[in-house]
Amino acid sequence: MDPRQRYLETLLFGRPDRVPLDPGYGRKSTRQAWHEQGLPAEIDDGGHIAEYAYRLNGGVLDWPQGGEDFPVNTRMIPEFEEAVLERGERTQIVRDWKGNVCEISLEYSPVYLRNAIDFVTRRWIKCPVESRADWEDMKWRYDAGDPARYPADAAERGRRLKDRSWPIAVNISGPFWQLREWLGFENLCMLFKDDPAFVKEMIAFWGDFVAQVLTNALRYTTSDEVHLSEDMAFKSFSMISPAMTREFLLPTYQRWGEIIRAAGVPLYGMDSDGYIGQLIPIWMEAGINVCDPIEVAAGNDLVAFRKQFGRRMAYKGGVDKRAMADGGAVIENEIKRLRTVIDNGGYIPSCDHGVPPDVSWPNFVRYTGLLVRATGWL
Repeated sequence: MDPRQRYLETLLFGRPDRVPLDPGYGRKSTRQAWHEQGLPAEIDDGGHIAEYAYRLNGGVLDWPQGGEDFPVNTRMIPEFEEAVLERGERTQIVRDWKGNVCEISLEYSPVYLRNAIDFVTRRWIKCPVESRADWEDMKWRYDAGDPARYPADAAERGRRLKDRSWPIAVNISGPFWQLREWLGFENLCMLFKDDPAFVKEMIAFWGDFVAQVLTNALRYTTSDEVHLSEDMAFKSFSMISPAMTREFLLPTYQRWGEIIRAAGVPLYGMDSDGYIGQLIPIWMEAGINVCDPIEVAAGNDLVAFRKQFGRRMAYKGGVDKRAMADGGAVIENEIKRLRTVIDNGGYIPSCDHGVPPDVSWPNFVRYTGLLVRATGWL
């Protein structure tokens, strides 16, 4: 099987020749630590690191090769100008590309807030939408018809990608995620109670925008997955109640799901940190059929989820990063715990978030070796 076939067969509960090998990737601080612990300095890309760890474990099969994708940009256009507004002895006040003002360590720059370069702690000071006037001034930045949101060669690229051998995905922000980026977490949660009509107005705007973007993009190519970023759960509970999730968010999930299925996209994915057990039934009702990263420390138990939800939901992630850091018998028992889910299908085991720097390079190699055997690569 090629990588695309293997990916789809696994997550759609088919019969893959082996499960995709995806141990997870470390951010900058993790890779720096690994380079000091034995990872060659010239190997710094996540995919190359995973392949190197695979080879160290005796891997001989061809490593999956990717290719071009079909990028879709749902970020605001234009973005806010990134800037350092004030410097202190140890921290700085910065404005990020989304218009947030926050305090971060001097070791980082505003660029670190643009993408997940590293684990950056921040103190929020001001969010871009603090009034209805701010909201009205934000909306013009989201024009679904802006050609900059799609590849310049969209039609030709779609034709090139038709017979691809690797999976591609369209990544979008869910409504909870997007409103939090505009309003800030506390302000959003208060607004659900103080002005629910305003929340629904913003969700409707985002739902319309993403629906049009998806329609525009999927007319050129059939993606293998549309993947939502939502991050709407704490440890043990969701950030808003299941009832509120059903009232405010489910209609948007369902609307997008109809577009996705009509375009022939087989996977409708959801990413959320925290405990998602309360949310999975709602997501399934929306047609979502795969989710990640299944953080163990938040109380997620894949073995229990599989018993409860059966094959109506597939998963990616779910390997406890704390067990990876402990290594030895602890990580061995963690992979044994997950073996029944791996063998049952609909699951690609991986780290349950970005690999943190307390996972040593020797332990990462050892953990990768356990995955190599559990997923059929050796």
